[in-house]
Amino acid sequence: MEQRILGRTGRSVSVVGLGTWQLGADWGAVREEDALGVLDAAVDEGVTFFDTADVYGDGRSEQLIGRYLRERPDAGVFVATKMGRRAEQLPENYVLDNFRAWNDRSRQNLGVDTLDLVQLHCPPSSVHSSGEVFDALDTLVAEKRIAAYGVSVETCAEALAAIAHPGTASVQIILNPFRLKPLEEVLPAAAEAGVGIIARVPLASGLLSGKYTKGTVFAGDDHRTYNRHGEAFDQGETFSGIDFETGVEAAAEFAALAPHGATPAQTALRWIIQQPGVSSVIPGARSAGQARANAAAAAVPALPEATLSSVRKLYDERIRAQVHHRW
Repeated sequence: MEQRILGRTGRSVSVVGLGTWQLGADWGAVREEDALGVLDAAVDEGVTFFDTADVYGDGRSEQLIGRYLRERPDAGVFVATKMGRRAEQLPENYVLDNFRAWNDRSRQNLGVDTLDLVQLHCPPSSVHSSGEVFDALDTLVAEKRIAAYGVSVETCAEALAAIAHPGTASVQIILNPFRLKPLEEVLPAAAEAGVGIIARVPLASGLLSGKYTKGTVFAGDDHRTYNRHGEAFDQGETFSGIDFETGVEAAAEFAALAPHGATPAQTALRWIIQQPGVSSVIPGARSAGQARANAAAAAVPALPEATLSSVRKLYDERIRAQVHHRW
């Protein structure tokens, strides 16, 4: 699989990575053996980048990854985790002592001395502009608790604020055919600064797979049931902030753009891979088959200009009015 440098980390990662939120919580139950099977299938298909967080299953996702990497020390996987969401979302909680405590927990969960990459996990907006916060992150690097740091953001404005800090290695942001705003300023600014871009929520919580209908029902412990209007966390995390019925209709139109031999989901991932400045895209997978199918998107031929134009037209006509002004 194609490898790209992840911004200022200087490390190579697979262009299709693996998001592991679903291995911890909020997507319905996933058995431990199934979770380990997902990790194994991804690595076998050339994935060298896992993205996790300390709150995914209150550490379960990190622990599963740690166990897997002990069992497969030859896997050569770069692991990005996140911190900040285990505390009340107040700017004053983003301080060095808390960072050290959160890091220690993640290092124990993952079974490593130095974390490859730690990202602030969608903190309050003001945090992205705080010199003291980024000085504390620099201290963690100096102490060799972490090798590099980045941010996971909700909005383009937050991304641009983080990119302005010279130590920021990467920015993780929602980017998919239903969320085009980052293309305007964030990706060009990141490329100019040498900051990596990790594309998250790449399938709009599964909408872009084209498998859902307006009558689809998700489990009660699935965020696609309980967070449709931002009841638990930012609405943009669920279906990219799009009304579900609108999303289903738009997804049907998107599915028609898939080239021969590629699924709609693979087409969405291929579209993201083609955007200038993207380092890696991190779809989740709840089964080994899904992990293999996602990884196969890296081998889909580049989408032609006509398809790219059709994606833009679909966004402008169906989606833009719902999401563009918010994120």
